[in-house]
Amino acid sequence: MSSRAGQPAEDRDLVDVAHLITAYYTQQPDPDDVDQQVAFGTSGHRGSSLKTAFNEQHILATTQAIVDHRRDQGIDGPLFIGRDTHGLSEPAWASALEVLAANDVTVLVDDRDGYTPTPAVSHAILRANRGKPLDRKGSGLADGIVVTPSHNPPSDGGFKYNPPHGGPADSDATKVIAATANEHLRTGLKDVKRVPFARARAAATSYDFLGTYVDDLPNVVDLQRIRDAAVRIGADPLGGAAVAYWGEIAERHGLDLTVVNPRVDPTWRFMTLDWDEKIRMDCSSPNAMASLIARKDEFQIATGNDADSDRHGIVTPDGGLMNPNHYLAVAIQYLYGGARPQWRSGRIGKTLVSSSMIDRVAAGLGKELWEVPVGFKWFVPGLLDGTVGFGGEESAGASFLRHDGTVWTTDKDGIILALLASEIQAATGRSPSEHYADLVGEHGAPAYARVDAPADRAQKAKLAALAADDVTATELAGEPITAKLIQAPGNDAAIGGLKVTTESAWFAARPSGTEDVYKIYAESFRGEAHLKEVQAAAREVVSAALDA
Repeated sequence: MSSRAGQPAEDRDLVDVAHLITAYYTQQPDPDDVDQQVAFGTSGHRGSSLKTAFNEQHILATTQAIVDHRRDQGIDGPLFIGRDTHGLSEPAWASALEVLAANDVTVLVDDRDGYTPTPAVSHAILRANRGKPLDRKGSGLADGIVVTPSHNPPSDGGFKYNPPHGGPADSDATKVIAATANEHLRTGLKDVKRVPFARARAAATSYDFLGTYVDDLPNVVDLQRIRDAAVRIGADPLGGAAVAYWGEIAERHGLDLTVVNPRVDPTWRFMTLDWDEKIRMDCSSPNAMASLIARKDEFQIATGNDADSDRHGIVTPDGGLMNPNHYLAVAIQYLYGGARPQWRSGRIGKTLVSSSMIDRVAAGLGKELWEVPVGFKWFVPGLLDGTVGFGGEESAGASFLRHDGTVWTTDKDGIILALLASEIQAATGRSPSEHYADLVGEHGAPAYARVDAPADRAQKAKLAALAADDVTATELAGEPITAKLIQAPGNDAAIGGLKVTTESAWFAARPSGTEDVYKIYAESFRGEAHLKEVQAAAREVVSAALDA
């Protein structure tokens, strides 16, 4: 933890935006360098133009690969495209338009020529496809692209594809898209079609992302109850894509809501530094959210979103910034505890590295827990058909169904999770932090943390391919091991790592997709001291398996 963590950014911390954009257009990726190839993680392709990992050639190749993929899949409807406020997002958005127009794809862009949150793109895709069979080729199905690296630092760019189901593309699709994109890079983009930007922009059709999304919000969150209770709300878009949305939400729905920071700046000079002195729009980080936390007493509920608004941060006067796991547990208790009587689904979705407090809440509610691997894409089928009412992951990303039990979005929606905190305040007269204290009183207090450990490329590959029998330990931090998981209990999908559980604790280890480390998530219901024992034992268990 840096001594500057939580302190305001200084000039020396800021990215040179002109240099960043120049590098986007001038640096040429080496298609044989694995670090300069197109690679889709859980949220699309990400990288920096300064490292020749996110440049014009990457986006031209990837967009053509998406066009090729949608043609192979028989997707012939419009494509919705949105972008966030990162410095590389608009150049990449422009490059994508040039390729899409050259391939005669009908493209829908924001009618204000503004920024578009990820959930607004998912919402638009689902609205366009309502009533259409998603598995029928040639039925005019819509899909989308979001140009965003989410909460990543200002030097990064990101590019992700959402197919007709509206959520993140699954690994089958992204593997094909990445492979095709890299082949386009290797052949010098000879099969990539492109027209000048002016022609591409003129061919695009305007779409009211903001109005369509904001006007539909009462069907997923009880805004009338929030308005009637006059909940004082502070919303900080952290300089991201929701910057215009929060003011419109306040005005159109009559909420006592203040946009605490309406500024947009691709350097994010108004941010406070994260734990490692980087500027990072992570609304789950107390360091990145320090400015909003300092104003917590001004509002009953204060919220933050990351740059593409698919994540949420909840700040209360009595508790400060809530741990994402804590808020997910509260949201689930509230929604399934009587707030959504029309939901037919009793299924609660969580990623396997989310807190076991959610398991205990689900058991207390008598609801089925659906535990899946890391990545929001796993929740898509359940949200789409209404069999999963809520899907959430430990990194402060979640979505849930409309009041009537039908799908709202199939991608993470930080805006509705932020508004739900105010609904909880309005409906119960108590903050989400107070509700979490009740859960602790009923189920115990978990200690949870994530740490990283070094691992080279070969070790990461071995970790991702572990078998349960590769773990020979029978105890973890003084308790018998009850399960060794390499597949998620909810859907039997490979977790790309390992999870080990005991009666009161667990750890999960997964290789990082971007760094030479593996991540250890751990939790104990026996306190911080036992958590440290679990973390130490986890390193030993994983090291032994990797060295075997």
